[in-house]
Amino acid sequence: MLDTEKRRESLKRRYGNQAAAAGRGPGGPGPAHGGPGGPGARGQQRGPKRMPKDAKRTVGRLFHYLNEEKGKMILAFICVIINTTTTLAGSYMLRPIINTYIAPADGSRGDGAGLARGLLAMAAVYLLGVITSYFQSKIMLTVAQNALAKLRNDLFTRLQALPVRYYDTNSNGDIMSRFTNDVDTIGNMLSSTLVQLFSGALSLAGTFCLMVYTNIYLTIITLVMIPLMMKAGGAVARRSQKFFSAQQYSLGALNGYIEETITGQKVVKVFCHEETAKEEFKILNQELRDNQVKAQFFGGIMGPVMGNLSQINYSLTACIGGLLCVAKGFDVGGLTVFLNFSRQFSRPINEISMQVSNIFSALAGAERVFHVMDEEPEPKDAENAVIFDSMKGHVVFDHVTFGYVPEKTILKQISLYAKPGQKIAFVGSTGAGKTTITNLINRFYDIQSGSISIDGVEIRKINRENLRKNIAMVLQDTHLFTGTVRENIRYGRLDATDEEVIQAAKTASAHSFIMRLPNGYDTMLEGDGANLSQGQRQLLNIARAAISKAPILILDEATSSVDTRTEKHIEHGMDRLMADRTTFVIAHRLSTVRNANAIMVLENGVIIERGDHDELIAQKGRYYQLYTGLLELD
Repeated sequence: MLDTEKRRESLKRRYGNQAAAAGRGPGGPGPAHGGPGGPGARGQQRGPKRMPKDAKRTVGRLFHYLNEEKGKMILAFICVIINTTTTLAGSYMLRPIINTYIAPADGSRGDGAGLARGLLAMAAVYLLGVITSYFQSKIMLTVAQNALAKLRNDLFTRLQALPVRYYDTNSNGDIMSRFTNDVDTIGNMLSSTLVQLFSGALSLAGTFCLMVYTNIYLTIITLVMIPLMMKAGGAVARRSQKFFSAQQYSLGALNGYIEETITGQKVVKVFCHEETAKEEFKILNQELRDNQVKAQFFGGIMGPVMGNLSQINYSLTACIGGLLCVAKGFDVGGLTVFLNFSRQFSRPINEISMQVSNIFSALAGAERVFHVMDEEPEPKDAENAVIFDSMKGHVVFDHVTFGYVPEKTILKQISLYAKPGQKIAFVGSTGAGKTTITNLINRFYDIQSGSISIDGVEIRKINRENLRKNIAMVLQDTHLFTGTVRENIRYGRLDATDEEVIQAAKTASAHSFIMRLPNGYDTMLEGDGANLSQGQRQLLNIARAAISKAPILILDEATSSVDTRTEKHIEHGMDRLMADRTTFVIAHRLSTVRNANAIMVLENGVIIERGDHDELIAQKGRYYQLYTGLLELD
């Protein structure tokens, strides 16, 4: 059992050290589609920097999403200008009201009627400010949500364009964290921070002008305090920035661990790993907690620091202003207004300072979102890429060499061919390269040397979407979407009729158990088909492949989750499914590949034996040893 410190370091490597995004590195979990020996075991650990590389560029990219909202933003800022003006005007109106109606300079009695008129005028000014503040808030919320909708759309669109390699080397939980937590922090900044910064700057400028106009000597006191406020605010801001960035990445790492642990909960329980999982969660949770405490402390201390300095400024102004009233004849109304301005002057500084935490959180979140958007998508097809109207399924590998990373070659000089309607089986130890071959047929990865052709056309010259539409896959790991049984089967071909859905289910021998479900084909599946057995989920995946009518079929351990009795039951259905299709089968159960036209035995990325079942048995080589039990597939 690793001690706490060693486990902490291990978790940092696996899920990212504070500011590093969680990623599947060497030795980490394999890919969802590849299984053991897939690219996930070879991916390079990745993680963005703790700080945005170019804050100005990040801000510029964020404002790009506001381009279409310029009209609304101008209207919102007009409302801010009116609101700020009314606030300043309302405050200054106290001076004539006090000097004229409450404490006239000539010592006469106050004027109650005049005071009422002055207060009504003051109330009208403030009412206008309240109305404009309401519209400004409503407009900016609309602007922010429109921008976030476009941002989320661009992020999701980019994820659909990224190669499989990206998903093999990044945690699903961390990707989800970018969609939720990081985008939410950006939304907070767009909806409130921008306006508050503009309003604060405008208030500062307007208040300063009125302060100078009211009394230049008292203004000098405030000007002396401003550098102290700015220096204190800057010191706190510098310390808070790095902690807000670390907070966002720690949150992504924790989400990655949660997603992985919940998804693999059965494995956790089977190996009695609950206590270890709790301890590891506690470590990651503590990392997030520490970063959040530091970030929130430095973000929250800004207000009290600025508030205390503001109180000092207010006290000095009141004392000296009182002396000016006695010695220099400064009017009481002017002193009252100036003290009010003194508070108003510090308030926007406080508000701007308090927004620093939102700004740094948003920039950290935006950097993580844009990190995904900057990932290289799958290369675009050439303009003259081949689109098959009717693919036959003649597949040829010619001296193919490939490695997920340049330093490590997985497949070495692989040559094989498959004619339309043939069944080609791959047998070999874990990590021998079986799944890698099927990944290359789909162009999930491009080869380093050699060539792969389908119907005589080099695979890289075929339109990628057209290629994949002509290939159906049934993977070892099943995946069902939230929806009805009918919709999940139809996912293989969205324009399929209900009759074709039923026929596909019959082909996969799934029809009988579907009819026993509460609502038959209209039964709702949730939680990746949690209300079905593993074998039933696999049968639906087989039916999905059957309905696609693709001429090339890949079965990657497709029957590994089906018991022997069910496997025998669906054998005829699988034969019907494979009829007239070029089929590639990966199987650990050698009984399932006996009727293959050709069996390829792989070891360390090299085909060491090939032939049909009888030929390989006669050779009494590795296949013979595996089939007769002299060796076991590891």
